[in-house]
Amino acid sequence: MTRCRLCDSTALASVVDLGATPPCESFLAADQLDRAEPTYPLHLRVCTDCWLAQIPPLITPEETFSEYAYFSSFSTSWVEHARTFVADAVERVGLGADGSAAFVVEVASNDGYLLRHVVERRIRCLGIEPSVNVGAAARKAGVPTLTKFLDPDTGAAVRAEHGPANLVVANNVYAHIPDVVGFTKGLRALVADDGWVSIEVQHLLTLIEENQYDTIYHEHFQYYTVASAIRALASGGLTLVDVELLPTHGGSIRLWARPAEVAGEPSRKVTDVLAREKAAGLQELSGYTEFSARVAKVRRDLLKFLIGAAERGETVVGYGAPGKGNTLLNHCGIRPDLLAYTVDRNPYKHGRFTPGTRVPILPPEQIAADKPDYVLVLPWNLRTELVEQLSFVHEWGGRLVFPIPELSIVEADGVREVTA
Repeated sequence: MTRCRLCDSTALASVVDLGATPPCESFLAADQLDRAEPTYPLHLRVCTDCWLAQIPPLITPEETFSEYAYFSSFSTSWVEHARTFVADAVERVGLGADGSAAFVVEVASNDGYLLRHVVERRIRCLGIEPSVNVGAAARKAGVPTLTKFLDPDTGAAVRAEHGPANLVVANNVYAHIPDVVGFTKGLRALVADDGWVSIEVQHLLTLIEENQYDTIYHEHFQYYTVASAIRALASGGLTLVDVELLPTHGGSIRLWARPAEVAGEPSRKVTDVLAREKAAGLQELSGYTEFSARVAKVRRDLLKFLIGAAERGETVVGYGAPGKGNTLLNHCGIRPDLLAYTVDRNPYKHGRFTPGTRVPILPPEQIAADKPDYVLVLPWNLRTELVEQLSFVHEWGGRLVFPIPELSIVEADGVREVTA
C-alpha cells in the first residue's frame, strides 16, 4: 500500500501490524478443514496528510458481502438501538409531518433490522444490501430490498426510479468500502438536495484509547476520526453538520451530513469532538506510536490466562463468533487446545469453524450443558447485554472473561470484577 485512498498522499505511517490472517467472516464448513486457507496482511497505517487510518484493499467487498454470515437482528440491543434511532430521526428530519410523502433509504440494510421500524410507521423505504442471503431475509420480513453495492450509478438509478431520499442511513458500512469517494458520491446521488445523511461508524479515538484492535479486519478498509470523516464526506459533495458520540461497537460516531449547498455551519458538538481528537494527538503521529505496544500486552495477558487455565485443568469456551473475535483469535494463535469451542446465536454459523484457528461453533445451549469454568466473551462491545444474558453461568461457579480493553474476569453476576 503506497497511497492514501482518500487524498492520494504517499505519507503513510505504520500504526500496528497484526500479521496475516484469513478474512474474518470466512467461516469454514467441516469439509473445508483439510483445504488451504488464503491469508492476507493486516497492517493498519495512517495518512499523515489527511489522517485517514486504513489497511490495504487486499480483498474485494464482493468476496466478503455477496454471501454474508452476519445477521443484525440476532443482537437484541442492536435492534433496540435501531428502533430508537428511527424514532429520533423521524423527529429530526421531519418525516412524521407527512410520512406518506417521505422516502428513507438504508445502505447496507442487512436483514431489515432498522427499516422494519420504518415500515411499521408506514414510511416508504428501500434497503440497498449487497448480500444475497441477508437481503432475502429482509424481503421475507416485509422490507423492500435491492441487492446491489452502492456506487454513483446505483445511487442515480435508485433516485431515478424512486425519487430522492429525505433520509439516507448508512450504519457500519462507511468503513467497509475501499472506494470511499465513489461510495460518498453514491450517497449524494441518493439524497434529496435538502435531505439528510446519517452515518454510523466506529470512532478511531476509542479504538486507540480502549485497545480495540480486534475491530481491525479485512472488511474494515478504513477507520475514521471526525476530522478524516469531514474530508471523506466532502469528496462526494456532503458536509458534516452534527455528530453524536455513541457507545455502540465500543464507541462510534453518528455523522449527520447534508448536501454542501444547504449544510450551513456545523454544530458545537462537531467543534468539541474535533478538539478532543486533537488533544488525543490524532492529528499528529505521536497519538499512534504507543498503540502497537498496548496491543502486544492484550495478547500476552490473554494467552497467559488461557495457558494457566489449561495447566490447571480448567475449561474455557467462547461466547460469540463475531468478525472481531477472529482477529483476536488469529493474532493470539488461540486454537481448540486453549478454547474448546465457541457458541453463537446465529444458526448460520452452527457446525462451522472459525477461520484460521478452526475453533468449532456450536449453539448457545452447549454452555449450560457443559458448565465450563470460564466463558470468554468475544463480542465484548455487548458487555452490558451479555453480562445479564449469561448470568446463568454463575450458577455452577463459572465466570465470564472479557479480553478488551484489558483482561477482566467477572464473578458473581458482575458484582465483583478481578483484573487478571
